Amino acid sequence: MHDAKALKRLYYALFFGNYFFSHCAFIRAFILEEGKIPYTVHFTFNNIGLSEPAINFQGLILIRAAIVGLGAWGKTLVDSVQSTPGPIHFTTAFTRSPDKVRSYCLDQAIRLAPSWDAVLADPDIDAIVLATPNSQHEIQITQAARALKHVYVEKPFTLNLKGALNALEAVKLAGVTLGVGLNRRFHPNMIELIDRVKTGKLGVIGSMNAELTATSGFYRPTTSWRVREDEEPAGALVSVGIHLIDAMVAMAGPVSHVHCVASCRGGPHGNDTTHLMLQFTSGVTGLIYCSVAAARNHRIAVYGTQGFAEILKPQMDTFRFIPSVSGRASHLAKIPEAEVIERPGFNYVGESLKHFAQCIEHKTPYPISPNDLLHEERILAAAIESASTHHQIQIVD
Repeated sequence: MHDAKALKRLYYALFFGNYFFSHCAFIRAFILEEGKIPYTVHFTFNNIGLSEPAINFQGLILIRAAIVGLGAWGKTLVDSVQSTPGPIHFTTAFTRSPDKVRSYCLDQAIRLAPSWDAVLADPDIDAIVLATPNSQHEIQITQAARALKHVYVEKPFTLNLKGALNALEAVKLAGVTLGVGLNRRFHPNMIELIDRVKTGKLGVIGSMNAELTATSGFYRPTTSWRVREDEEPAGALVSVGIHLIDAMVAMAGPVSHVHCVASCRGGPHGNDTTHLMLQFTSGVTGLIYCSVAAARNHRIAVYGTQGFAEILKPQMDTFRFIPSVSGRASHLAKIPEAEVIERPGFNYVGESLKHFAQCIEHKTPYPISPNDLLHEERILAAAIESASTHHQIQIVD
């Protein structure tokens, strides 16, 4: 038996063995009890080319990733996968402020790259994960794709339709995998809700209501790019509201009209709250409230002719379904007992990264399609225009 820290050092030593051996492949370890990990180790050797995964883990490809942007959210992305064996592992980081993260990178066995160009040129990096200012996404995705790196980018994908089209074209030409950090789509309760809507278990859908709130707006320094209107327009729309837009598009399809109101409701940095009404081409309506200056909560509810379903709690732990009551006096009838599914503590951030790695390995498309990404960019553009003009905006695909 060996203590966890010692095994972690061994894990990383063997992982970085690919710098000393000719593309060595790695480890399998079974955690049998807390803090005690018996292990076996084996090596195989591969003859690989640029951006081909070099590590084989339990029969799966282990994607070597670079994190670009290592602020609070960049660290969240790393932490979501780094502590457990899996299909993706961060080996490299690049940040504008390396001195602030040296200790963190040392603890995570991540080496700091000297420049963005060094990341692009490194043959021992298979994928690049971007946690950078929103306005940089288009050019960074394009450059990463041209360097034959798979790309995972934090939401929003880009800040405008032209940027999205350019980035998607670069990805298509390079033949690399693209993932986007709309991670709440990967929570099993969200998958459950989408499935019940798509399979008709809720009947004909009338409306969807969703809220996603946090108090993060109070803690952003004035020097943060997140407080700039050009980086995060229309209040909380691109920082949190995009998750709710993505969920609704996944359930109800394309949107025809958008009305958006952005306002400052208590935060120190301008607009921090967004109300959004979506009219879907199917006739469904969607109502969204999102804020970075309100007590933390998450809820998404769908109302159908055959039932009502919702997801509750900030981490989406609870799924609840109540079937419709039939009969003329249904508004007075006793509500049936709810079906409740609890899935506490699910790591949906890590799940989205793992799914990205699996798509690379199996050469399968990421679940959020280019068509959905482009349509959601159109919704964002319409919402930003609506918030500015105070008018409803029609979406033309």
